[in-house]
Amino acid sequence: MHKYFQVFKLSLISEFAYRFNFILWRFRNVIQILVVFFFWNSVFSGQNEAVFGYNREKILTYVFGILVLRSIVLSSRAVDVAGEISSGNLTNFLIKPLGYFRYWFTRDVASKVLNLGFSVLEIALLYFLIKPPIYVQSDFLTIVGFLISLSIAVVLFFLVLFLVNSVSFWMPENAWAAQFLFIVIILEFFSGGIFPLDVLPSSLVSLFSYLPFYYLLFFPLQVYLGKVSYILMFKGIFISLLWLLILWFCLSKVWKMGVREYSAEGR
Repeated sequence: MHKYFQVFKLSLISEFAYRFNFILWRFRNVIQILVVFFFWNSVFSGQNEAVFGYNREKILTYVFGILVLRSIVLSSRAVDVAGEISSGNLTNFLIKPLGYFRYWFTRDVASKVLNLGFSVLEIALLYFLIKPPIYVQSDFLTIVGFLISLSIAVVLFFLVLFLVNSVSFWMPENAWAAQFLFIVIILEFFSGGIFPLDVLPSSLVSLFSYLPFYYLLFFPLQVYLGKVSYILMFKGIFISLLWLLILWFCLSKVWKMGVREYSAEGR
């Protein structure tokens, strides 16, 4: 356990190695959330107007909630795994007494802690400047369900990202293209990161609810906003746990096959 604590500390320090890039990334996130905020704020111009099942308070809470959940769920250092495999640097870890998955998950936790801290500061600043109405959930069971679904989302994203990175074992030159397709296009849309999924036809939303991406951002926020009943909340948690087991089983199989194919090219 001590060695992973050291990995955590070193990962926090390394996050500041490229300070300018980090600042630009945070600035981009703030600009992105402002654009989305002003869009939905104009749609919900009437204080009591309801559109797509949201009032102004809940849709703006969704917008700011996305900023927080991105920092917790989608911030990850494991995106570098594809590069480690392609360059042959994976060899350095295979010969060390260190669990490779646990190593990268620890680095991910360090990244999430740092990004969560900055997200809280950014939201506090934005709230002070534009003073949006924010929905505060007070139901204890709903809050517990939200925290459970959020914890599952963190692990789900880690497993899916590792599966995407495993493409590097067979197609090292296409690893970053696979990541771009997954993170920027597929995940952003199907997780509700661009807009709430329930603005789409209910048949599509029902179909998406059986995909793992649904449980990364959209479902935890739906739970927090109280837009799902207790029964649907428990059903969603069960499905996401089932996906967690399926993805872990798939990753274990794919990773073993990948390591057998691994030839340490570039080393």
